[in-house]
Amino acid sequence: MKNLTFQNLTLARELFGHHNHNLDKICEAFKVTIDTRGNSLLVNGNPKDVNLAEKLINQLYILLEDKFSFGEADIDAAINTIKNNNNSHLKDIFSTTIFKTVRNKTITPRNPSQQNYVKAIKKNDILISIGPAGTGKTYLAMAMAMAAFSKGEVKRIILTRPAVEAGEALGFLPGDLAQKINPYLRPLYDALYDMMDFEKAKMLIEQETIEIAPLAFMRGRTLNNAFIILDEAQNTTSEQMKMFLTRIGYGSKAIVTGDITQIDLPKGRLSGLIEIKKILNKIKGIEFIYFSKDDVVRHKLVASIIDAYEKKQTRK
Repeated sequence: MKNLTFQNLTLARELFGHHNHNLDKICEAFKVTIDTRGNSLLVNGNPKDVNLAEKLINQLYILLEDKFSFGEADIDAAINTIKNNNNSHLKDIFSTTIFKTVRNKTITPRNPSQQNYVKAIKKNDILISIGPAGTGKTYLAMAMAMAAFSKGEVKRIILTRPAVEAGEALGFLPGDLAQKINPYLRPLYDALYDMMDFEKAKMLIEQETIEIAPLAFMRGRTLNNAFIILDEAQNTTSEQMKMFLTRIGYGSKAIVTGDITQIDLPKGRLSGLIEIKKILNKIKGIEFIYFSKDDVVRHKLVASIIDAYEKKQTRK
């Protein structure tokens, strides 16, 4: 049993959440019970679980004292971080500001893997990140690109994805080439508009300062002073991946993201992302970062779904 008391009643209420919603999440995660008495908490349960819950609660309160405002996703991420590594310090992770969006939302890492990812992007000219959906690979890369652009470190941002169905299937879709390809690029537009004012983003796209294009459009170019993100890289062929990586010019940084468990290439085609794991892993200046289901920062069911599919694959 632990008795925790917080001096600031306003911060304590924010910590507890609306109708103690945050405390309910902590109780469920650590199998403890928590009774509230004003600005005090009484935590009961297995001593090990109580200690973990206490560590999490105290660290969340410290973040609030530092004026960090967290949402439900941040609470879930903090819970997973402490559960997976009880030596983690949330302040070191959540206080790393990457970029502030047009809505004044602060984008920060949410777990140690994301923190390492951000550090690796800063350190390397080429970074390859591999892991399941929901781990923040593309979104954090976009935030880093926006930060670099706003500081004048790069002159352009280039976002690209392979259009897997760029053959026969696309021909049956209505519209011109741009309209046919647009559905494949929509997730990149969504992330961009989440970080930047729509009209400003539209203007920068029209000026080609920000370019969102299919991977095939990169052929024959040399990309200088640019922050380049290749998303869904598991769907590149060996030839496409080589083409992309050799486009990089002076003053540029390239981030490659993908999930090798969701390859949509025709049967028998080798994924370029899988291939570079073997042939580029010893080159200085290129780093590989791997995420797992424990790093998922979406709804908690996403991690459970990924786990279920992994178990199915293992049985096969």
